[in-house]
Amino acid sequence: MSDRSAHWDNVYATKGEAEVSWFQSSPTTSLAMIRAANLDPEAATIDIGGGASRLVDALLQDGHRNVAVLDLSANALDVAKKRLGAAASAAEWIVADATTWRPAKTYDLWHDRAAFHFLTESRDRAAYVERLRSALAPGGHVIIATFAPDGPEKCSGLPVQRHDSASLLAELGAEFELIETRRETHRTPWDSTQAFQFSRFRRRAA
Repeated sequence: MSDRSAHWDNVYATKGEAEVSWFQSSPTTSLAMIRAANLDPEAATIDIGGGASRLVDALLQDGHRNVAVLDLSANALDVAKKRLGAAASAAEWIVADATTWRPAKTYDLWHDRAAFHFLTESRDRAAYVERLRSALAPGGHVIIATFAPDGPEKCSGLPVQRHDSASLLAELGAEFELIETRRETHRTPWDSTQAFQFSRFRRRAA
């Protein structure tokens, strides 16, 4: 098990779903941006670093029928599966590191609110983008949320790399175009606030 996997397995083994700073009872901004992409219900969607996030619940309730959730932590995914109960069988659950994962299919939408800003080394970000490019269909959408430039410098005891839409586009490369960006002030379960930015990109059709 990698150090990253061990860290997140321990977090989810020792804390409840609502006892982590990134908990959202409803993933409002993510869901609004996914809806803005105007996907077909059969479009393949993947939530990178989805963990115990309730985005998968919302997507299934919205009628999406081809949803995958990828996370380093099996414990985190187990939290989501237990919460969903029988409905969990409608989604695909992938335990993997997004920097080393080998996608077995292509996706129409790639969403990430949790993983990219933990990649503080350029080689890890490059490996992540390589997997994204191999997994995303031409014309597909990418939504990446990170701490904004004025957001926290650490999360869960780990350093983070803060971004804006321009720095994300520089990482993704010229085959992507920025469609929209939104700012969110996230309120943690203990009532502090964190500045996030959400950016949606589209891969140019081949």
